[in-house]
Amino acid sequence: MLVLLPPSEGKASGGRGAPLEPESLSLPGLAAAREAVLTELVELCAGDEDKAREVLGLSEGLRGEVAKNAGLRTAGTRPAGEVYTGVLYDALDLASLDTAARRRAARSLLVFSGLWGAVRVTDRIPSYRCSMGVRLPGLGALSAHWRTPMASVLPEAAGDGLVLDLRSAAYAAVWKPKGEVAGRTATVRVLHAPTRKVVSHFNKATKGRIVRSLLSDGAVPKDPAGLVEALRDLGYVVEAEPPARAGRPWALDVLVTEIH
Repeated sequence: MLVLLPPSEGKASGGRGAPLEPESLSLPGLAAAREAVLTELVELCAGDEDKAREVLGLSEGLRGEVAKNAGLRTAGTRPAGEVYTGVLYDALDLASLDTAARRRAARSLLVFSGLWGAVRVTDRIPSYRCSMGVRLPGLGALSAHWRTPMASVLPEAAGDGLVLDLRSAAYAAVWKPKGEVAGRTATVRVLHAPTRKVVSHFNKATKGRIVRSLLSDGAVPKDPAGLVEALRDLGYVVEAEPPARAGRPWALDVLVTEIH
């Protein structure tokens, strides 16, 4: 099972590990694309601070993020699973998982990123600020920059099992499973049962809890139908129908009655 996650806008700072070693990151097929983004981002943020803030879409209160980006090559690192914070990651709470569940997380979780493309939760990275919506002066739109290398690397990373796609729209657009991989991909929408509306906060929190439940249980569904069964066994209310045509992802609705 491969679980595709969005990053978080907020990130933990103060990594105590050794500086970034780009060659140590997972998915080495993304290395050249990562280096291109990293080089331009560091140069941008080491220059005109106001221009960097404008390019990155940062408010005056986030001015310090520019200096953080300028020092990415020498900053301390920590595992990506500790760097990413926010609602989904708080609910997932990787640090409190037992040893076996953490091993499953290391194998199955892939976090998408405007800077790194995608990383495993065990990859050591510094804290940074660079969303997928950024358009760098030299490289242009990061979403377009990542599409070609992702199309080359991600099908292999997907292996031959279930792909659980929990990414937000900006990150989902960077790589869309196709063909046989799409047929074993499931997307999840979390709905407030009485209104059948998506509410951002508990949508993210529920997705984090879903991943935690699967990791803790040791469930390894092989396909979307198996995922539906596993989630129902774990107590989730799931609505799902097979796609009308082969080679299309399944769309699952998880219904939640309480917002928390």
